Amino acid sequence: MPELLKVNNLIKRFGDSTVLDDISLTVKKGEVVVILGPSGCGKSTLLRCINALEDIQGGEILIDGENILTGGKHNSKVGMVFQSYDLFPHLTVLDNITLAPCKVQKRDKAQVRDEARELLKRVGLFDKEKSYPRELSGGQKQRAAIVRSLIMHPELLLFDEVTAALDPEMVREVLEVILDLAKQGKTMMIVTHEMQFARAIADRVIMIDGGKIIEENPPERFFTNPDTERARQFLNTFTYESVRA
Repeated sequence: MPELLKVNNLIKRFGDSTVLDDISLTVKKGEVVVILGPSGCGKSTLLRCINALEDIQGGEILIDGENILTGGKHNSKVGMVFQSYDLFPHLTVLDNITLAPCKVQKRDKAQVRDEARELLKRVGLFDKEKSYPRELSGGQKQRAAIVRSLIMHPELLLFDEVTAALDPEMVREVLEVILDLAKQGKTMMIVTHEMQFARAIADRVIMIDGGKIIEENPPERFFTNPDTERARQFLNTFTYESVRA
């Protein structure tokens, strides 16, 4: 499969603190890459850099061979879904979803609304198009946010801890939507703390710690026999032994 994303020697600093230190990676078209690591290691910052939401202090980020800092088509090629939904509270679900393709991409409003309804149906929200965000559960808001990203037809989808703010019962309904996108061959980078989900969906797992990539392996290798002691320590934080005899 051809490369869609190439990150070369990326450096990101906040003041005197280096958050990403010489990060290099590639993502092929149709591949699902899961980014793991402890809180504060730079996972979310990496996604924000790829989405051109952060300035970088070194290296380059190429999408389809085009440098995101100099190319003009970046915004249409990358879609990002945040844990905070970021839906406009004064707009209905349908208006939230259709705003950007109509205003930014200048697409036909009727066609966009038809596509939005099809996507809402696919994620189980067909009856919510006239609802406002305050009338939705957290899981419903997150599914609406995913549709809002999909309707822009991005080549690369970035998911940043999209279940972190959800109640446990709502987590699965969002993860099922992302699993379905993987079956459709969407190219995705996913930051998550849901280990079972990561193992199920990933083609490749990248672990970051201290701003550096410390391990990169297929999921079966990473979760059963990781190369590094640091990865083993990280995985052990998600397992518990019985304390009862």
